[in-house]
Amino acid sequence: MPKAASSRRLVIATRNHGKLLEIVTLLGDIPWSLVTLDQFENVGEAEENESTYVGNAISKAKFYASATGEIVMADDSGLEVTALAGAPGVLSARYAGPDASDEVRRVKLLSELKAVGSSDRSARFVCAAVMANPEGEVLQVAEGICEGSICFAERGKSGFGYDPIFEPDGYRQTFGELSEEVKNSISHRARALQKMRQFLIG
Repeated sequence: MPKAASSRRLVIATRNHGKLLEIVTLLGDIPWSLVTLDQFENVGEAEENESTYVGNAISKAKFYASATGEIVMADDSGLEVTALAGAPGVLSARYAGPDASDEVRRVKLLSELKAVGSSDRSARFVCAAVMANPEGEVLQVAEGICEGSICFAERGKSGFGYDPIFEPDGYRQTFGELSEEVKNSISHRARALQKMRQFLIG
């Protein structure tokens, strides 16, 4: 997915097209040509066995940089629910099993939160973005957090993942209801990638 004429290329390490579109939008006009993992054959799949978002992002960035021979940006993000002791956290994408749909993960989370019986619905989204080169060097790390709360039922069809059940602080709409423009100005990924963008244009 080329974005601009440039001698520098940046591989976005995701096959999640919803996330990819969000990242491309958030990075905006930068002096790099953006390409995706889909443009490389037999790259394989990076493991995500670390206990932190930064650790997982570094692991993915290094793996795909080595596999593609390119500079790579990878990110890891998750939802931390206070009443669930920070779960699902780094396991957010695998919360209901590796092949579960976003909807199944949302249903599981709402069910577990109901079972706990706590009135505390506070939660936060966390994102870590990392750039690495084929030599295994970490070039940049950026993190972002968005505080909010969990709704009692899904609302909205926009976004992906847990967006329809997360209401960011200061808003009465979920990420699934908010416009892309608003979400891309306040989300955890937006905050991490705004920092990354400054590095890329510097």
